[in-house]
Amino acid sequence: MATEVKIDAIVPSGMAKKAEYIGIGKAEMPFLDTLMLAVMAGSFIALGAVFATTIAAGQAGIIPYGITKMLIGLVFSLGLILVIVAGAELFTGNNLIMMAWASKKVSTIQVLRNWGIVYLGNFIGSIMLVLLMFLSKQYTFGGGAVGSTALSIANAKVNLEFTQALVLGILCNLLVCLAVWLTFSARSTTDKILAVIFPITAFVAAGFEHSVANMFFVPMGIMLKAFDPAFAASTGLDLANLTWSSFLLHNLLPVTIGNIIGGSVLVAGVYWMIYLRNE
Repeated sequence: MATEVKIDAIVPSGMAKKAEYIGIGKAEMPFLDTLMLAVMAGSFIALGAVFATTIAAGQAGIIPYGITKMLIGLVFSLGLILVIVAGAELFTGNNLIMMAWASKKVSTIQVLRNWGIVYLGNFIGSIMLVLLMFLSKQYTFGGGAVGSTALSIANAKVNLEFTQALVLGILCNLLVCLAVWLTFSARSTTDKILAVIFPITAFVAAGFEHSVANMFFVPMGIMLKAFDPAFAASTGLDLANLTWSSFLLHNLLPVTIGNIIGGSVLVAGVYWMIYLRNE
């Protein structure tokens, strides 16, 4: 008996069922597997951040602002492409587990367990890349333009107001989870890559805040300030607020809360209400 081969995209109602199924699998994944895949995801997003920082270096005043931001967003897409295609566990994308939770197919404890393990693993993976990039001295490339840009990015993030960081986090994960949602329609690797590029480019170009990306961006700046103070001083930036406490309380905390709202409520919650509520 011949098996029908489908190459057309999965329709939204089918995407919702797929999201629910994937959420169950993530919630039931063994601890070590989840942690290792989360470390990889943190490293993948950090690689996208390295790419973005390098492209941003030395562009001020040369290319129009919007074009520069678009290019930075385009290359940052590398991170989520690696997560989706290579396979990894990313905290922001895993907010979509809430679709399975809303259908009562995973428990609250399972959701919090997954988020906790993945968040920790993402942080570990990001810090690993920070250490490698510092030791490589890649920040000195371009006459120090890469390092100067890294410090500027980190410093801007720790100087955001709490409410501003919160809302920028909501908007960011709205787009990130929409990118992941779109990949549920995919039949091929090419489909997945194309689904990721535009939402991720949009959030970066618009200046929204991603908690896992910030696990690389800000610690990289803190590392440069602490262990190469001469280089940091040479940039002329006021780095008084570039500290661990400012990072954790004034950036990572509000951005993480915002990411959860944007992904769990505005994407997972809305699509569950539309496609799965009556089931």
